[in-house]
Amino acid sequence: MKYTVAIEINLPRKDVVELFMNPDNYPKWMEGLETYEVLEGEHGKDGARSRYFFKTGKREITMIETILKNDLPERLEVNYKAKGVYNNVISQFEIIDDKSTRYISNQEFRFKGFMKMLGWFMPGAFKKQTYENLEAFKKFVESDPEN
Repeated sequence: MKYTVAIEINLPRKDVVELFMNPDNYPKWMEGLETYEVLEGEHGKDGARSRYFFKTGKREITMIETILKNDLPERLEVNYKAKGVYNNVISQFEIIDDKSTRYISNQEFRFKGFMKMLGWFMPGAFKKQTYENLEAFKKFVESDPEN
């Protein structure tokens, strides 16, 4: 399953990317994030691997992130693996003008087991969740210039 979601953020690209890549900010916009840790390599660098642990209600999800290619400030390509889910994400940050940025999230999902059935019957849920994540990031970065 592939799709693209985009949102406009009222901050310059430099600031958006800086806030996006700072792991101290992750809990401020990633709903349910309990822990984040680098497993190998250097945060944000090609080949780096990190673990995210999310808890929302009774659901617990552990994801492993691998940075495939960091071409920021323009583009970041990553892979996420969780139980039954493989997700490749290309995040692009386009300059609209000197005060605003378009954040584009290109998603590709592959599923196994039960998640394959869920992906087949509920593809809109994944797109909705991606859009909500972008909205949460936008709200975070636009809410306070000091963040």
